[in-house]
Amino acid sequence: MFKNFLLPVFIFLNMFAATSQNIDKIINAGEAERIEKILAADNMQGRKTFTAGIDKAADFIESEFKKSGLKFFGNLKSYRQPFEMIKTKFITAKGLMDGNDVAADNIIAVTTDASVKFDEQSGYTRLLLDSSANLMTEAAKLINSNNKSIVFVSQAHAKIFSRLKRFKRESFESKQPVVFVLTDSNPSAFSFDITHEITRSSLANVIAVLPGKSQSAGQEGKKEELVIFSAHYDHLGIGKANAAGDSVYNGANDDAAGTTAVIMLANYFSQLKNNERTLVFVAFTAEEIGGFGSQYFSKQINADKAVAMFNIEMIGTESQWGKNSAYITGYDKSDFGKILQGNLTGTDFKFEPDPYPKQNLFYRSDNATLAALGVPAHTISTSKMGTDKMYHSQEDEIETLDLNNMAEIIKAIAISSKGIVSGKETPGRVEKLNR
Repeated sequence: MFKNFLLPVFIFLNMFAATSQNIDKIINAGEAERIEKILAADNMQGRKTFTAGIDKAADFIESEFKKSGLKFFGNLKSYRQPFEMIKTKFITAKGLMDGNDVAADNIIAVTTDASVKFDEQSGYTRLLLDSSANLMTEAAKLINSNNKSIVFVSQAHAKIFSRLKRFKRESFESKQPVVFVLTDSNPSAFSFDITHEITRSSLANVIAVLPGKSQSAGQEGKKEELVIFSAHYDHLGIGKANAAGDSVYNGANDDAAGTTAVIMLANYFSQLKNNERTLVFVAFTAEEIGGFGSQYFSKQINADKAVAMFNIEMIGTESQWGKNSAYITGYDKSDFGKILQGNLTGTDFKFEPDPYPKQNLFYRSDNATLAALGVPAHTISTSKMGTDKMYHSQEDEIETLDLNNMAEIIKAIAISSKGIVSGKETPGRVEKLNR
């Protein structure tokens, strides 16, 4: 009787020890160092978007995903998810309203068309923004609606009118022209002729999939649900040499550390083979220039099927609480953090709420786009915001990282995610942003 009682306990302890040994073999400081040394090497040239360096980094990440036996995402034919960045450069703007010339400085066109030529008969939606309107908010709504529009903006907004040029940033999708004109008139007749130089550049996320297991009893439909592990692999490239003569922004912590975590987690889960939900591992491009990689990715998936996103950003140094700790942005916006911490019961590791709420970090990383769509998408980090002297400097190199602590953080992510990965736990949705 006594022996029969001890037998299941003995088996359980052996299984726990085996799992612990397995994770230590796959996720450890030596493996973190191997990957970091490649991603943060000088020959990666700082992994700047649109450079040979970032293409080389993508090649390496692809090779790691292939070694782990991962599948391609959706209908892709490789691990790269390519897209184009469209950039506009203003050339000329001419306008007439009721026969009177309009100064070029009073015309701002947000468009991806090289030539925008129209008049009152061209079918453009016509709008007025008076002095009571919030110019930037209303402009954002109009641009996001993607309808051809002519917007007459009150002279009361003259001091901030030029800020509308912020919306002329790069885009990865075509935009219908929205033309803003600073004027107090409401013309019956008008015509505009605006030209831009358009350039298109190619870039790519690197993405791989570990399909969920065949449906188990009580887990029906879980295979269609997505759990996302992400980081950005781009950085700042090469700049002016510092006092030590170093011109390469290696980005060992920002965010080769997060990318290293994604690669190691992909390898770990591919060997574990116990995921009921489908796991997506993605290294985003163009985070440093506006988060375009994650924005594009978010438009290629059904956000309603994404049950959680573990976005990993700068985990190579100790947090403000020391070792065996990290913080989760937007901790109060879902029960994601509580679920993770619950799975770490009995360990020394602690996930803390974001200690920098005034910096609004929840909407400043690659989790933001999916979070805006309601996904419990959170960033895990240890970065001491505001006091990290290595941040965006040439000193952000592998020698500054605590690789042992970094490995423990990656292990904690792996262990804490088990309930979500297995389909047994599901975080509550984040409140959607109105756009």
